[in-house]
Amino acid sequence: MAGARAAAAASGGPSASSGNQPPQEPGLGELLEEFSRTQYRAKDCSGTGGSKVERIEKRCLELFGRDYCYSVIQNVNGDICGHYPQHIVFLEYESSEKEKDTFQSTVQVSKLQDLVNRSKTARCRGRFVCPVILFKGKHICRSATLAGWGELYGRTGYNYIFSGGADDAWADSEDITEEDCALRSSDTHLFDKVRGYDIKLLRYLSVKYICDLMVENKKVKFGMNVTSSEKVDKAQRYADFTLLSIPYPGCEFFKEYKDRDYMAEGLIFNWKQDYVDAPLSIPDFLTCSLNIDWSQYQSWDLVQQTQNYLKLLLSIINSDDDSGLLVHCISGWDRTPLFISLLRLSLWADGLIHTSLKPAEILYLTVAYDWFLFGHMLVDRLSKGEEIFFFCFNFLKHIISEEFSALKTQRRKSLPARDVGFTLEDICMLRRKDRGSTTSLGSDFSLVMESSPGAAGSFTYEAVELLPAGAQTQAAW
Repeated sequence: MAGARAAAAASGGPSASSGNQPPQEPGLGELLEEFSRTQYRAKDCSGTGGSKVERIEKRCLELFGRDYCYSVIQNVNGDICGHYPQHIVFLEYESSEKEKDTFQSTVQVSKLQDLVNRSKTARCRGRFVCPVILFKGKHICRSATLAGWGELYGRTGYNYIFSGGADDAWADSEDITEEDCALRSSDTHLFDKVRGYDIKLLRYLSVKYICDLMVENKKVKFGMNVTSSEKVDKAQRYADFTLLSIPYPGCEFFKEYKDRDYMAEGLIFNWKQDYVDAPLSIPDFLTCSLNIDWSQYQSWDLVQQTQNYLKLLLSIINSDDDSGLLVHCISGWDRTPLFISLLRLSLWADGLIHTSLKPAEILYLTVAYDWFLFGHMLVDRLSKGEEIFFFCFNFLKHIISEEFSALKTQRRKSLPARDVGFTLEDICMLRRKDRGSTTSLGSDFSLVMESSPGAAGSFTYEAVELLPAGAQTQAAW
């Protein structure tokens, strides 16, 4: 892990010579063009496409460096994780003098690097616990869920398919041979080891709360348990953490969102499906102040469910203790970025994080870092109509009220005048074009703007009171 500080990273090297124009900063259009072209993979960052990705990553580092001192976990060529950024940002403290004296990191980056390397096999697809937001000295982290038995034997899939090594497969077997017992003992030792490192990483980042968005206890494919989760770890290794099961529909459900002309109101998930076996479970001490009837969660539509989960997450990170938070789903690249992005945008709107960034800049950062560089498969999702990415930004109009503010003494902080005329329609700026078999981001989003007046009218910063009205504007989502 390089000890690269924000100022050095943001400088981007020597200035351009007097006769040359400095390269233009990558904009949202270039970002979306690349995002809609292919899924990001760290090992593919070479050639023309690679140079675009490098520009996007460099821009993210510069934006983080505006407000934070940070170090970088090097993931060149995806050596740690193939679909995490090549330069994973570890935020240490806010760079303002006031905040620097208030909250300062106690994490040694070299030890963090070691724990990351040791723990990465504990989670699905190697998507380890990764800190992505720093708020009041607390790390808000993301990851995939826990890997099952098969994945620990090799991520090619051949080993677990042909060896029969399904997660906890022996637990339900009536005829367990002596040889099976020996194998089970060996596998339990392996779980103790890799999940032990995962727990050490969580503790090192002071994470106490783990929010699991899976609607199932274990993901089953081909009749086998492919992944597991902390809430069903048989050895209770995660018992010292506060585990929250907050089941949220997967990306497939957002096909219904698109088919309903992008209307989330009234869209209710079918909780009676056979594979749905993870009930909502939240400790009472976390819910008592929220005035939400959690027993009714299966009757909530998509708007209510997302609102209530966001309120819960904001309440946890805004509590008086100094504990961090982990949010994960299965692979950690659909539902997880949805809530990470909403948290980042909401806290920014309160003036609590990324305080120097303008609306266009925070939008760029969350699209690039939270979605693109952490592996969201936008091309695949658009081709299937599973538009969870679009939902994230179209949902902002539903969280403009005071109840979504993390500020305890006032509603939303009055921020300096922002970019006049900037709208979230910029995210729909790509034009229809022929890309062969690849679904165009522009065509899908243009469909919303052209055929869904409700979505088109609300999908702007103006709708959420972010355009300047005079000298200052309320930064209220």
